Amino acid sequence: MPAPRRPVESGGAAHQRDPFFDNAKYLAIVLVAVGHSWATIENGSRTLSAAYDVVYVFHMPAFIIISGYFSRNFDSRPDRMKRLITGVAVPYVIFETAYSLFRIHVGHSGGDDISLLSPWYLTWFLCALFVWRLTAPVWRLVRHPLPVALGIAALASFTPAMGSDLELQRVLQFLPCFVLGLCLRPEHFRLVRRRSVRIAAAPVFAAALALAWWSEPRTTSAWVYRNSAAQDLGAPWWAGPVMVLALFAASVVLTACFFAWVPGRRTWFTVLGTGTLCGYLLHGFLIKGALYAGWLDAAWLHRPLGALLVTVVAAAGMTLLCTGPVRRAFRGVMEPRMEWAFRREAVPATGERGQGAGHGTGTGISAGAGPGHGSGSGSGSEAAIPAVAVGASAR
Repeated sequence: MPAPRRPVESGGAAHQRDPFFDNAKYLAIVLVAVGHSWATIENGSRTLSAAYDVVYVFHMPAFIIISGYFSRNFDSRPDRMKRLITGVAVPYVIFETAYSLFRIHVGHSGGDDISLLSPWYLTWFLCALFVWRLTAPVWRLVRHPLPVALGIAALASFTPAMGSDLELQRVLQFLPCFVLGLCLRPEHFRLVRRRSVRIAAAPVFAAALALAWWSEPRTTSAWVYRNSAAQDLGAPWWAGPVMVLALFAASVVLTACFFAWVPGRRTWFTVLGTGTLCGYLLHGFLIKGALYAGWLDAAWLHRPLGALLVTVVAAAGMTLLCTGPVRRAFRGVMEPRMEWAFRREAVPATGERGQGAGHGTGTGISAGAGPGHGSGSGSGSEAAIPAVAVGASAR
């Protein structure tokens, strides 16, 4: 794939916000919450474990691809670096500390250490996003960025000595998804939203679920987290590159199928797609809190009807966390202005704010306050994230 071309910037008024991306972010963030809830009750259920694995194959790549797509204009301009710090780095420090204190004092687990070098649970994505965004200008210089990114991911997959600092395994193994997003153009998203793709998506998802069900007792599901080298999973070194390529291909196919089903028009949940940062960073407290309290230990919750109830509650809870009142209540820690911390030249002039506004830092989970999606690298009011597992955390 050729190097990504930098989009031409224009004033914010020229950009109309595309509801497709807000719809995609909301639906994907709901899958994140559902996946995290399934992780607490899926033991012993082969079908639920298979569904869990399928969701984890594509829900983080979907966010990361959107993140890359809206990072196409990112460079070292002072106002953009300021947004990267206040929209990604600062929330990472705040929520990594908060989650660590929650784990220590509420969960009484994992020791008493608080380390910003070891992201816990879902904060890894903010750390990864910071690194990916900083490298965005580099990928515009590379002639064949996607093969290079895949090569880096493959090398990481058989390098166990890399350790767990900053979740570098995930940073590098998910890197191709971010670079793919950088290379995409609007017509690629229109291509996967055709009626023929929507029809084909159903048998593709059915086949993926059947394959996951068949492989459940035959291989470890830890591959889908992409946070370990092959040797750490008891596999030969060459299995790492093979799985990197296989999972990337599966991620792209399933993400395309997911995008095919995302509505392109405004819906009742479109506005919720602008608040997915809140949902991502806050829902972990609810999931872990319920786990620590023992609410998910009831045997009936591990049966089909119980799993259905947990799914509905997780989706409803995530929807609530994405609403405007919650966003406003936590704005000070999720999108701090921090003008006092920067030189005046780091604050963009009023005329510059329209450029690329709309998706905040373009991170894929939340949208900024601008009038349109623009290039995704402007000065919108929120950083977007995933996977929240956003993330793809361990079960």
